Amino acid sequence: MRDQGLIQAIDAAGGVSNLARQLGIAQPSVTGWARVPAERVLSVEAATGISRETLRPDLFASLPMRIPDDEVAAARAREYALLSALLARAPNDDFLTQLARLPVSATPIGMAHAALAQAAADTDSTRAGREFFDLFIGLGRGELMPYGSYYLTGFLYERPLARLRGDLEALGIARAEGNPEPEDHAAILCEIMAGLVGGGFDAPPEAEAQMFEKHLKPWMGRFFADLEMAEGARFYRAVGALGRVFMDIETEAFAMPA
Repeated sequence: MRDQGLIQAIDAAGGVSNLARQLGIAQPSVTGWARVPAERVLSVEAATGISRETLRPDLFASLPMRIPDDEVAAARAREYALLSALLARAPNDDFLTQLARLPVSATPIGMAHAALAQAAADTDSTRAGREFFDLFIGLGRGELMPYGSYYLTGFLYERPLARLRGDLEALGIARAEGNPEPEDHAAILCEIMAGLVGGGFDAPPEAEAQMFEKHLKPWMGRFFADLEMAEGARFYRAVGALGRVFMDIETEAFAMPA
């Protein structure tokens, strides 16, 4: 059964086929909706004039003026941990099922979650595993090289990695045994940030800002943008979009006066 927001949008557009045409998608896609998908809300609003609050009141209800700092830190830590898990290895079916249920909201991150949830629902572990291999491993090398040294110098194991190792040693953060990847791998850096933001490491409060400014900001936004546009990306296109949005938010947040 269609909800009232979707019914109003269809009526405003002059029918299902007209709405689908205005959105540039196939009519069966719209026919199958019970409510407007989160990633389509803004497009439907623009096409029909029906407000986003009417289309999806569950997403676009009034938000509190200020979220407590500890809740913000916990949310940031979870975002870094999510990106780390997605970049460290191909998702299995259980992980994809969890991703398909990601909470969404009327925020840039919430909308990126919606797109990732849809991408997870549209794939399976076999296809995602093949995509992961082609993008990051390959026969010889993958389409992308998710390493800070490579993005900053064009080569692996260069000065950016040496500087990172020095800073990690000063913080008492040791490399995990059995992990063959260098510490400037995007997944490892996101894992480190999750620990710093979430309090998993005994580090001074300024450590997370210093780590981000020195070792993530100079390159990781470009990496996620490249992942979003990569020829071999399907599921991982949504991962790239989420990472790009999150890096932009973090960059803006760290630039604000303390």
